[in-house]
Amino acid sequence: MPTLLWFRRDLRLADHPALNAAADDGEVLGCFVLDPKLEASSGRRRLQFLGDSLRQLRDDLDGRLLVTRGRPDKVIPRIAGEIGASAVHISEDFAPYGKRRDEKVRAALDSVPLVATGSPYLVSPGRVTKKDGTPYQVFTPFLRQWRESGWRAPAKSSAGSARWLDPAQLPFEQAEIPDPGAGLDIAAGEAAARKQWKSFVDNGLQRYAEERNRPDMHGTSRMSAYLKFGSIHPRTMVTDLDLCHDGAQAYVRELAFRDFYADVLHHWPASAWRNWNSQFDGIRTDTGSDAKRRFESWKAGETGFPMVDAGMRQLRETGFMHNRVRMIVASFLVKDLHLPWQWGAEWFLDQLVDGDMANNQHGWQWCAGCGTDAAPYFRVFNPTTQGEKFDPSGDYIRRWVTELRSVEDAHLRKGDRPGDYPAPMVDHGAERAEALRRYQSI
Repeated sequence: MPTLLWFRRDLRLADHPALNAAADDGEVLGCFVLDPKLEASSGRRRLQFLGDSLRQLRDDLDGRLLVTRGRPDKVIPRIAGEIGASAVHISEDFAPYGKRRDEKVRAALDSVPLVATGSPYLVSPGRVTKKDGTPYQVFTPFLRQWRESGWRAPAKSSAGSARWLDPAQLPFEQAEIPDPGAGLDIAAGEAAARKQWKSFVDNGLQRYAEERNRPDMHGTSRMSAYLKFGSIHPRTMVTDLDLCHDGAQAYVRELAFRDFYADVLHHWPASAWRNWNSQFDGIRTDTGSDAKRRFESWKAGETGFPMVDAGMRQLRETGFMHNRVRMIVASFLVKDLHLPWQWGAEWFLDQLVDGDMANNQHGWQWCAGCGTDAAPYFRVFNPTTQGEKFDPSGDYIRRWVTELRSVEDAHLRKGDRPGDYPAPMVDHGAERAEALRRYQSI
């Protein structure tokens, strides 16, 4: 009997356990459902990357990919019924919306099983627990246990692993794959992911531990969007790492952080939009019309703080921002402007190609001090000294803040501020003191 392989955050053919499980049962129909709810919450660039990834996957399958649109709990049972599927195969989703969606689909499928094999993570959420079975709330002990639990070797799968049904021979209407016309600075698809990863391993991995915090250098892997959409599995990546070296160790630690935040969101789904640490619910944030004006200046990269503005303009122009700069701009929003972290998290999800609910929301809460393992509330990033430390020559700032391209000191320490560049919107010292006052009051 045929089976249905429902692609989601696993837009690849190699190292795909659910593909192997589907192929074991018989002929396979590969499908992707454009979920209107997810489309509405994806920014244009993330939708573009998704569309480009789907076109690439369809090409890799010689056109044998059914792309359809609608509510998954209606669409998937209809397709399964039409082809007489013995099962629907998926990679497991652990995010709050994904879990709710899959429960509805499972119920609607009735006697046809929804079979989950594998996940987008090295170690799936829920697998790493304390001895008493409770989840970790702090990263370092999680990391120790995560390393001990280990992960499986990559699954041996490829396009040739299955006998694919051709959707053109079936009574289904193909939906148009999204193509909003957004410019991307990174190519989508499985081949592009593998090429980018090989380039990083060959050219950047050795220096990763030293250069990963430097936005003025090509020090990061740029794999986050590929991991978000499953164009490559982290297992595939880890097999290329020699863990005796500092760069590889530092990189694996970042993959562990990705698994940790997914685990936190799995166990505390309300933390997607609420403070993980509810003690911070009482903190006073600004939300009036003046706050909204300040928020618009932050979004536009017109705060008058060069490092903050460079990051916000990079985000707006490319859909990407360097991780160190994400921390700097987040700290500025929450602790210099006293705005709710949720405002910033929502803007990031609208703009980022790699926007991931677990990573994004818990990264923001780390900066706001209200998450697991949070930076202590009294740690307030000084955007100027952060800029001096991580962009010492000002090359990153000059690249994104055109008004500062010809100034000698891009950090503006000596006050030679060009007339077309805004004055600092706040006094950092005064706002730091105000932030500490607000935090201490709870």
